[in-house]
Amino acid sequence: MKAGKVTILCALVLTTALATLGFQKERPPAGESFLTAAKGFLETLDAEETKRAVMDYDSPERVAWHFIPKDSRKGLVVKEMNPKQRKAASQLLRAGLSFLGYKKFTNIMKLEGVLHELEKENPGRFPRDTELYYYTLFGKPGKEGKWGVSIEGHHMSLNFVIEDNEVISSTPQVMCSNPTIVPADLAGFEKGARVLDNEETLAFDLVNSLSDEQKKVGIIAEEAPREVRNAGEAQPPQTEAEGISIRELEDEQKKLLRQLISAYTRSMAPDIAAKRLADIKEAGWGKVKFCWAGATKPGIGHYYRVQGPTFLIEFVNTQPDAAGNPASHIHCLWRDMRGDFAIAAKK
Repeated sequence: MKAGKVTILCALVLTTALATLGFQKERPPAGESFLTAAKGFLETLDAEETKRAVMDYDSPERVAWHFIPKDSRKGLVVKEMNPKQRKAASQLLRAGLSFLGYKKFTNIMKLEGVLHELEKENPGRFPRDTELYYYTLFGKPGKEGKWGVSIEGHHMSLNFVIEDNEVISSTPQVMCSNPTIVPADLAGFEKGARVLDNEETLAFDLVNSLSDEQKKVGIIAEEAPREVRNAGEAQPPQTEAEGISIRELEDEQKKLLRQLISAYTRSMAPDIAAKRLADIKEAGWGKVKFCWAGATKPGIGHYYRVQGPTFLIEFVNTQPDAAGNPASHIHCLWRDMRGDFAIAAKK
């Protein structure tokens, strides 16, 4: 083989290897990506579709969100999109997420297929459908001014505000998983797959690493609450952080807590994730607290919060899955304690 061909072959092998490892070429900031994606999406819509997909920025629907199954939702649903529109919508989803996050959120959608299979013999009131996810734009996308994006359906809600081509709000960010562990090869998943793995296992590692004295501070209740707080409300609860401070943790425990926080931030586009971490640092890592309620082993209801001046993580796993396995149904979210939807929270 000639030297030139060898060089080209080596380059191709290296490129393939890097792609396999998850390396990505440098991407534009999320605000720019959203603008490009939004314009592309709008170009695929007719007048009637535009009426459903675009609302005024000040519409009450902008702050109306939820992850529960519903009869109807705002926006244009994937089920009614043609292939070109679906491709354009996927670019909107990609704009606010990392490679890892895009995979995670599309897997949350795919879990509806798992539920459809598991509930065939005993279907519930609401259909399990991987295409019942809705896309909405608020305001007029542009390089100047303020506008928003909502992508939502059962078990997920993503909400963004873009101002002057920069993402200024990315909350509420909601991720859910039913079941926690896929019980068989179903709907494109392999048996044992976990869509929200680190969000749960890292927290178990952390709580079980606490000493008896640390647990007296970090574990705030023997029983887990049934649900995350303020679900569907425009702002997070403005309660003081509870539990054990990061200052009171040993070095390995601090590392676990930072990894747990990263499990949520890493799903977002790199500049959004970096801004969240920079805000935590500016407000003071020493002000971050972790608290736990419920069982400290899987299969029994459990709950945790991680909270600092700028953010709130809340996680609950108390419901059974479709097969009846207890505590196999996760709801978790990231919220902005300063105010979701780029609206200042009332203290």
